[in-house]
This record gives sequence, C-alpha cells and structure tokens, in this order.
Amino acid sequence: MKLSVGPLLYFWERAAVFDFYRSLLDLPVDIVYLGEVVCSRRRALRRDDWLALAGELRAAGKQVVLSTLALVEAESELSSMARLVQTEDTLVEANDMAAVELASGRPFVAGPHLNVYNQQTLRLLSEHGARRWVAPIEMNAVTLGQILSIRPPGLEAEVFAYGRMPLAFSARCFTARAHGRPKDDCGFVCGLYPDGLTIYTRENEAFLALNGIQTQSARVHNAIGSLTALATLGVDIIRLSPHSDEAVPFREVILAFRKALDEIGSSNGKAACPQTRLPGGYCNGYLHGEPGMLRRDVDRN
Repeated sequence: MKLSVGPLLYFWERAAVFDFYRSLLDLPVDIVYLGEVVCSRRRALRRDDWLALAGELRAAGKQVVLSTLALVEAESELSSMARLVQTEDTLVEANDMAAVELASGRPFVAGPHLNVYNQQTLRLLSEHGARRWVAPIEMNAVTLGQILSIRPPGLEAEVFAYGRMPLAFSARCFTARAHGRPKDDCGFVCGLYPDGLTIYTRENEAFLALNGIQTQSARVHNAIGSLTALATLGVDIIRLSPHSDEAVPFREVILAFRKALDEIGSSNGKAACPQTRLPGGYCNGYLHGEPGMLRRDVDRN
C-alpha cells in the first residue's frame, strides 16, 4: 500500500509550513496533499507558494494533490476554488460538491468531507472523474469492505489512519469565540494552537478539539494495528494527518507506518508509533464499528 500525508489542518506560521513539507522530501511517503481545507482566512501561504512546494515535492518523487475547502461560504471562495481546480497537470482533492462540479470531466480525488457512504454515490463520482476515494473517518471496516468489493473499476481507496479526526465544520469560528473575538476579526488566534484547542468534559476528560471552524476529536485516531486488515479489504492508500512535533515526532510516525506497511504478511511485524503527547492518547473505535473515542486492545498503540 502507498502512504500519504493529508492536508495540514492547522494554522502554522509560514516558515513552519515550508519546513514541514520540505522535511517530507527525504521521507518514505508516496503522496502529499497541499492546500487549505479548513478556513479561507488562513493565508500564510498563497497559491503560488503551494505550487512552489508542489514542484519541490514532485522533484523528490512524490505525487502532489491540491486540496479544496470543505466548507464554501462566499463567492470569492468559490472563485478561488475554481482557479485551484483548473491548475494544470495537478490532481485536486474535492472536499465539497461545488469542487466536484468544477472538476467534473477531469481526474480528481473524492475527499473525506464528501461523506460518501454507498456504492451508488461512489459510482456517480467516478462517472464525474473521481479516480480516488477517501473514505469518511467514521466508516467501519465491514461497510468499507462491502463498498470496496463492488467499487467502480480503476478507483483507488484511501483511509484516514492517523491524526485528530475531523468531525464537523461550522460557519462560526469556535476558536475565536473562545477568545471573545468575532470571526471577521479573529486575529488568527487559531495559530496559538498548532494541534487544535482541546476541550474537556466536566470530569476533566479530553473530549473534542477546536480548530477554527472545524471540530475534531481530542484523541488521535491510530490504525497502525489494522493495516493488514485494511490491505485485505483492498485499501490502496493509508493517510497520515500532520501534527506538530509538540504533539508527536511526525517523522517517527511516518517511519513507523512505512515499516508496518512493509511488514504486512510477515510474522515478525512489530511496528509501533511513538506515543502522542496530546491529551487523551490514541483511539481506533470507528474502524471497529464502535464509538470513535474508544480504543481496541487488539490493535497496537
């Protein structure tokens, strides 16, 4: 199976973004997703900056995909999306049906935020040009296997296998609200939280994470122990979602997953991820048809 690094979901300083993606040049990842998915106000990098990074990554042998916004709220955002989709010789990940319409007739990736849960929808997207499908994060392995057994010919399947899970989007910016600021004058306070702002229950249990207009899980989904099962189902690509080194040494996460993928079918496979420093630790419930915040002991980490 191939290994991908999904789009950066957080707001990092410009230099940190360049440093992160350049750190991938010599790492064993096959596919890198670039672009802003969460908030159109985050403009530390412009389109030309993303394209410059894309050129460096391609030169290092990586496939590059440009990801679109998951929630389009204004005409200006739709226009920017249209320019992104029209980028020549670059695959686009469509995370909104407007992006699907704009990309229709050319190859694209059907992103996880399209919420595709059945074969009929998948076939429709394939007819529009989808060549890869990223399954919704809450889809269990049984349903995934059923869909993949009758997927359209030539369609790749990708699964979110590591990272705080993106659960929902809203027109309201929760991070700005937590600081008493309006969305239109947020001061980019989300930049204070390189892995999201953790929200706790009254019992002091890490529950959710706020990332601007996006709500995430507080716990980090980790499917490294299920890679053999996913390969058996016909999954082609495993996605890792970026985190800062304050949360986990991401380089080590990549190397651990690469080792685990290389050892599929081997009785000696013992690959394990470094422990995350984020509150709540790891979870893997959704993949097993259970609440996402749970952790199955049968999986490593």
